[in-house]
Amino acid sequence: MTQPPPHRFAARHLLIVVLAALLLFPGAPHRDPPPGVPDRDPAGSGAPTGRVAQPEKRMLAAVHRGAGGSGAGGSGAGGSGAGGSAVRVDGSGSGAGVTGRRWPPEAMIEWRRSRAGGKPNHGRLLGGVKLPAAGTHFVTVDPVTETSPNRAWRRYGTDRLLRVLLAVAGEHAAAHPGAARLVIGDLSRPHGGRFGPEYGGDGHRSHQNGLDADVYYPRRDGLERIPRRVGQVDRRLAQELVDRFVRAGAQYVFVGPRTGLRGPAKVVMTLANHDDHLHVRIGPGAGARR
Repeated sequence: MTQPPPHRFAARHLLIVVLAALLLFPGAPHRDPPPGVPDRDPAGSGAPTGRVAQPEKRMLAAVHRGAGGSGAGGSGAGGSGAGGSAVRVDGSGSGAGVTGRRWPPEAMIEWRRSRAGGKPNHGRLLGGVKLPAAGTHFVTVDPVTETSPNRAWRRYGTDRLLRVLLAVAGEHAAAHPGAARLVIGDLSRPHGGRFGPEYGGDGHRSHQNGLDADVYYPRRDGLERIPRRVGQVDRRLAQELVDRFVRAGAQYVFVGPRTGLRGPAKVVMTLANHDDHLHVRIGPGAGARR
């Protein structure tokens, strides 16, 4: 009886082995993702998929360390906040990865030590910090277009200025639960400098070194918009706001002559064209008082 050549037998044996392996082992076993890490990204959720890239992990871990720190930058952490929220990384060092806990926009502020150079009407901003478009207790409004949010390049200040704004916004919200959030206008440009009419509207003579901010008076109708006339201003809440900035260590608070708002003579001063907003200026070394 004639036998098949040895190489044909070997090929047939190999084919049998492969088919048997496919039948017995159809695929790799499914492994559940680590706790807190979704194995797929729901459409539009922005949830992370798989492991977090190292640069992003370092940034989020820094937020984890600083979100509950001293100063107003940590205020409101854990809230839902307007303008979206961020996922932070578990900083326990256990390698658990993304916890899935949501944090408000102010918890993601890129804090750095800032310096106000020169004067408010002739200066520059070094290491400016950007105020988010909106947060748990505040919104921003563009004074030129009267729309929200304010454009990003109009929202830079020193780290101290932002801490004062966040602290006052948090105090205002705590005193008046359910009330409208604080409405914030212009701060400074990213590196400070001139902020005149060429940048829209009437411009600013000051706002050049990150120490100035415009805050619109609360409205009687509770809308988070710029009041168009003095009659729309809730004077009681507006006076409380002036008092809060004074207690927070403001160097000056400029108010409109028709508002009737008052305060310490060397701090609270009337100024034309400020009937719809107060203008707060902190000193170079000012910070929120505890």
